[in-house]
Amino acid sequence: MARPLRIEYPGAFYHVISRGNGRQKIFLSDADKKRFLLFLESGVEPFGYHIHAYCLMDNHYHLLMETPRAGNVKNLSHSWW
Repeated sequence: MARPLRIEYPGAFYHVISRGNGRQKIFLSDADKKRFLLFLESGVEPFGYHIHAYCLMDNHYHLLMETPRAGNVKNLSHSWW
């Protein structure tokens, strides 16, 4: 069952986590992790989020994100993940 959508408001902080199915690896190499970080960076301008901290592990990741301009701009729910 999917989790409910997050309530977004200006200046909110969120702990975002994603894990591989059955705890399988989602990053197979350091190059995969670097590519993921570039992907995150490419979303900053169009979606308006800020990443304050991150932790990338082989089978999951954690992000501490801020949504400075919530409301009509969906920083999290309409992003690429």
